Amino acid sequence: MSSDFEGYEQDFAVLTAEITSKISRVPRLPPDEKKQMVANVEKQLEEARELLEQMDLEVREIPPQSRGMYSNRMRSYKQEMGKLETDFKRSRIAYSDEVRNELLGDAGNSSENQRAHLLDNTERLERSSRRLEAGYQIAVETEQIGQEMLENLSHDREKIQRARDRLREADANLGKSSRILTGMLRRIIQNRILLVILGIIVVIAILTAITFFVRGH
Repeated sequence: MSSDFEGYEQDFAVLTAEITSKISRVPRLPPDEKKQMVANVEKQLEEARELLEQMDLEVREIPPQSRGMYSNRMRSYKQEMGKLETDFKRSRIAYSDEVRNELLGDAGNSSENQRAHLLDNTERLERSSRRLEAGYQIAVETEQIGQEMLENLSHDREKIQRARDRLREADANLGKSSRILTGMLRRIIQNRILLVILGIIVVIAILTAITFFVRGH
């Protein structure tokens, strides 16, 4: 499980490094190359999102006692992903402004304030999105922990019930053994009494025979 996660981590690190390099190159490229580079970055960003989803699924399958470290790493990767998307949006906005300025000349300078305002709004939306995502992730993790606790309690209850059943069986077996031993002791005592009675009868018979024999003589 952890090996799969680490493999995704390596892929994500390589991919984000490539995306960062390409985003930094966008403003310096000629228009035709910029367009192609933007499309390439969009594709790689999508691949990075898919990697994050795979990593998230792997983390959910890790046992709760080992999940905390991986969850922290996931939060860091998601923040990095959010920063990449913000940088890419800024790069695209700069690229759009550059094309517009080339078309409009000096008239394009009036768009500077609009671009700054748009960047502000974009950053606010990104922060709100990250907060919502973090809240959702916490809710999901809390729900998973609650389900796991309920499952553990259910397992513990089953174990306790099985232990009680075994104790009842042991008590029943002890009761049966006690009754069997009592019966055996009773039969032993009865047999000994019978032997004593038979011995007395034999002795009496011998003494009677001796007495009759002596009187006959």
